[in-house]
Amino acid sequence: MPTLWVDADACPKVAREIIIRAAERTATPSWFVANHAIPLPPSKWVKALSVSHGVDAADNEIVSRIIAGDLLITSDLPLAMEAIDKGAKVMTTRGETLDANNIRARVQMRDFMETLRASGEHTGGPKGYSDADRREFANALDRWLAKRR
Repeated sequence: MPTLWVDADACPKVAREIIIRAAERTATPSWFVANHAIPLPPSKWVKALSVSHGVDAADNEIVSRIIAGDLLITSDLPLAMEAIDKGAKVMTTRGETLDANNIRARVQMRDFMETLRASGEHTGGPKGYSDADRREFANALDRWLAKRR
């Protein structure tokens, strides 16, 4: 059974709850990796991994452990690209699939937007996490887990 990896530093609480319920229901080994303590219920299937504070410490830990066929849940595009390069599947907390066909364009757009912001342009931030985002994520995660059983 593949392992589910969660970039927990920026994972919305509602998405975390969906992941926990799905991992328990499907007996899927799941790791929440962050540079701070993540409150999780006692579980055989769901574990937290706290890493040292530092830039990209959680990302580096995930990349060192993830293997082909595992699923990573993250919105961090450079981390997603590294996981995809290792053969892992990647999904955002909004249920979007990131893969070899779209990750490079997404990273380039992210870099372009960072350049605009650095020049003083106000580009706004990501939209809030909506009920539709929650449903789409839960459905996408269920589909991935169903394929793995």
